[in-house]
Amino acid sequence: MSSTSHTDSAHDSVADANVAIITDFLNNTAADKVEAAALRLVAPDAVYISLNFDNPELKQIEPWAGTASGPEAYSSTFIRVQKYWTIEDFQVLDIFGAGENVAVFGKFTYRANATGTVFTSPLAVYAKVRDGKIVYFQFMEDTYASAASFRTGGSWTVQTDPDEPAYEVGPSR
Repeated sequence: MSSTSHTDSAHDSVADANVAIITDFLNNTAADKVEAAALRLVAPDAVYISLNFDNPELKQIEPWAGTASGPEAYSSTFIRVQKYWTIEDFQVLDIFGAGENVAVFGKFTYRANATGTVFTSPLAVYAKVRDGKIVYFQFMEDTYASAASFRTGGSWTVQTDPDEPAYEVGPSR
């Protein structure tokens, strides 16, 4: 039984170290700190998935959306986010790890710099850390709210229910 406890303890210490690395990165995402944090904490071939794997229409609105790699993918995302929005609040509500895997749950409130629109979104991060470096980081949020914060006009005609007529959403301001 003591060898199992030792193994569990070693596993927990790896998970704790990996949680600390993700926490360190998230605590250093301000525009003036994120490049150094990415160089220090992100592996050269690390994958960053922002919001989706590949959505060309969303990428027109949020150019960092999709899959990229390397420390620059991490830093440029956070730098551009701060150009597009003012971060009014960013809270990590829970973070935990198991081996190389780290999960983060939280929420944030941003104000679009171009429109003044404020929105609050949940956030989720699935990350992997190996040998003290982030190798995978998938950041999810309410992309409908984030993209809509830039809306200056227009609406969509949608049909969600095949038995009901189409309708308008997102009326012009």
